[in-house]
Amino acid sequence: MRILAVTRATVVRIARDRGALFFMVLLPVAIIVVIGVTVRGFDQFRVGVVAAADAGPVTRDLVTTLTDDPALRTHVYPDQSTARTALRRSETDAVVVVPATLDRQAAGPGTVTLPILVAPSATNAQAAVAAVESAVADHAGRVQAARFTVAETGGAFDSRLGLAARTAAATPSVSVTQRTVNGQSSYLPLGYSYSTPTMLVLFVFINAVSNGASIVQNRQSGVYSRALAAPVGAGTLVLGETLAYLSLALVQSALIVSVGALAFGVSWGAPAAALALVGVWALVGTGAGLLAGALFRTPEQVHSIGPAVGITLGMLGGCMWPLAIVPAWLRAAGHVVPQSWAVDSWTELLSRHGGLHAVLGYLVILTAYAAGLLLLATLALRRRLASVG
Repeated sequence: MRILAVTRATVVRIARDRGALFFMVLLPVAIIVVIGVTVRGFDQFRVGVVAAADAGPVTRDLVTTLTDDPALRTHVYPDQSTARTALRRSETDAVVVVPATLDRQAAGPGTVTLPILVAPSATNAQAAVAAVESAVADHAGRVQAARFTVAETGGAFDSRLGLAARTAAATPSVSVTQRTVNGQSSYLPLGYSYSTPTMLVLFVFINAVSNGASIVQNRQSGVYSRALAAPVGAGTLVLGETLAYLSLALVQSALIVSVGALAFGVSWGAPAAALALVGVWALVGTGAGLLAGALFRTPEQVHSIGPAVGITLGMLGGCMWPLAIVPAWLRAAGHVVPQSWAVDSWTELLSRHGGLHAVLGYLVILTAYAAGLLLLATLALRRRLASVG
C-alpha cells in the first residue's frame, strides 16, 4: 500500500503541472498532424482542374473521377489564368484544362483532346501526368461504352452515359497489384502511419526524462527525507516512483495510439506485438526518467538538458527521418541508441506486416536497454536516498 501511495502522489503531482500535460498530450498530437500532412503528400499528386461552372454531364463526371482518385489531390480552379499561377508557384503538379466543348465532342465521332499543363522544372511532372491519364482512362471507358450503346441501340447520349456509369459501378473490377518477391520496405508507411509511431517513440522518452524533475524536486524539498523518517524504506520509494513513471508512459502511449487509430486511421499491426512493443518502450522511458531524476541536481537542468538529449537521440535513432537514407556509418551509430530499435520494430509491424515473432529480437534488445537503465537508475536513486536519510 505504501508503494501505491508513493505512485499516486507522484502521478497527481505531475498531472497538476500544465507544462507536463502540454508536452504529454497536445504537442505530440500537433506534431503528428503536421508531419503526417507533410509526408502524406509524397504519395499523392496535386492536380488542378479548370472546368466551366455550367458544364454538362461528361465534364462533371470527369471532374468527379479526378476528385475521387486516391492518387490525386484535386482542386478546381475558376479559370485557366488562376490555375497557371498556381502551377508557377508549385502549388500544383499539373493542371487539367477541360475544353468547354467536351460534352459535344464526347457525344460525337472522333477523338477528344484533353490538355494537361505542367511546369518545365517540375521533377514529378511525368508521374503526375501518368496518374491523371490513369484516371482519365476510366472516364474515357465510360464515354466509349455510351458511344457504342448509342450506335447500336440508339437513345440519348447523356442517358447512355449514366447507364454506363451505373454499370461500371456495379461491375466487379479487376485490380492489378505489384509485389516485389522477397522485398522488404525499410520505411514506415507514408502519412500519419509514419509520424504517429515515430512521435510515440520520441515523446514517450522525452516526457519521461522531463518528468525526472519531479524526483529532483522531491529531493530538494525534503519529501524523501520525511518519508524515510516515517519510516518508509528506500526500496519502497524507488518502486513507487518506478510504477508512477511507468503508468504515465503507458497513459501517453495509449493516448497516441488511440489518436492515431481513431483520428488518423493508423493501423498498428499485430495487436500482441504492438502491445508488447508499447509496454517495453514504456519501460525504456521509465528507466531514462528515473535515471534523470537521480543524476541531475536541479529541475532546471532536467528541463533544459533532458529534452535536448531526447531529441538528439530521436534524430540519431530515426524518429525524424528513416535511417535507410543515411550513410552506413551513421546508420550504425544510430543503432547504439534504443530509439532506432523501436523504430525498426514499428517498421517491421507496419511496413512488412510482421507479427510477434518478427519483432521478438527487437523486443529482447529493447528489454536489455530497459533493464540496464532501470538498474542504473535504481542504484543511483538508492544512493541519493541513502545520503538524504
